[in-house]
Amino acid sequence: MLDNSFLIAMYVFVLALFAGFEVITKVPPTLHTPLMSGANAISGIALVGALIVSGPMGLTLPTAVGLIAIILATINVVGGFMVTDRMLQMFRKEKKRDQ
Repeated sequence: MLDNSFLIAMYVFVLALFAGFEVITKVPPTLHTPLMSGANAISGIALVGALIVSGPMGLTLPTAVGLIAIILATINVVGGFMVTDRMLQMFRKEKKRDQ
């Protein structure tokens, strides 16, 4: 039988999925890129939490979920910084080349 704390954790996880989906779909496209920087900070926090969860030795369910969270948060952080850097390059002045 499943532990009661596991069911509560799954309940919170599913509610967070629905809430996150609703929040993200309501963001207009013009605000998406500036909000990416804030999302990078949140993903960084998730990355630290996933490292803490996956710390114990041995391959258990929390360790495997922590490893998946580390991989996904790392992809999100790196991709977010790449998008933010590209956006900032669009606002830089071009250097004039002497020919």
